[in-house]
Amino acid sequence: MHPSAQPPAPQREERSALIAGFAAFATWGLIPVYWKLLKTIPAIEIIAHRFIWTTLFLIILLTWQRRWAEVRQAACSRRTLLYCVASGLAISINWLVFIWAVNIDRVVETSLGYFMTPLVNVLLGAVFLRERLTRWQLVSVLLALVGVLNLTLGYGKFPWIAIVLCLSFGVYGLLRKKSGTRPIPGLFLETTLLTPIALLYLLSLKRGSGLIFGQADWSFVLLLISTGVVTGLPLVWFGHAARHLRMTTIGFLQYLAPSGSFLLGVFLYHEPFTRNHLVTFGLIWTALAIFTTEAVHRWHSGRDRPATAVPFADSAA
Repeated sequence: MHPSAQPPAPQREERSALIAGFAAFATWGLIPVYWKLLKTIPAIEIIAHRFIWTTLFLIILLTWQRRWAEVRQAACSRRTLLYCVASGLAISINWLVFIWAVNIDRVVETSLGYFMTPLVNVLLGAVFLRERLTRWQLVSVLLALVGVLNLTLGYGKFPWIAIVLCLSFGVYGLLRKKSGTRPIPGLFLETTLLTPIALLYLLSLKRGSGLIFGQADWSFVLLLISTGVVTGLPLVWFGHAARHLRMTTIGFLQYLAPSGSFLLGVFLYHEPFTRNHLVTFGLIWTALAIFTTEAVHRWHSGRDRPATAVPFADSAA
């Protein structure tokens, strides 16, 4: 192609950012397939490996991007470190429950949790950041609440996995917002601060001959090592997308992740999807439609950015 026929640089950047954003959220949507490959390994051991190998991956990434100055600046603040420890604990709970739920065939319920996350983010913002709920945001939150009550009362089972996932990630997003750290340096501090605990746990397993890593087939060893790439690489894609795409576009792409998990749970893993599930998901999807439409309207009117743009990336579920 002749140089003059090439699209302008901003257009090329936007196109590559759209591809990167799609890749990031599609990866998070399809990630249950990856965790299913590790089904025979306890979720808590997987999490320990995830912290260790993610830390090593981020060391390589930060060195390549020459961003250690950002890490040092964040690490000099005791307040930031405390927030990173707290957010690290929140994402640990999120990762642990997600992987455990996937491997006991509850993928559909995990998707419900992540569909609810933007609504929980808005609610947490109203409670802890004194952000005012608009009328339609309140309607969305109430519809989601009705959906949860329907599944609890009609199906006779409280969707605690979905609730823990959306609350833990909502709290994680709130803590990350308060810490002021950028995604990759922030994730590095979170994993680094908790990696010693992960190492101690694996060493205790090794002493008791319960460590699967040293006894497993080489394919399992490679899968465990690759948890660092699986966690970190989609975050890199998301970072590129977030820099060059409008926040409304990021907000819409965000729903690819729970949509992918939902489709996997219903059509690939044939998990139960009853009429009560349909009613609950219908209420959640209606709430999200109202929520997103209102957010887009506020963006175009110049009053606000859409709340759907609350960071989804650091879940790296």
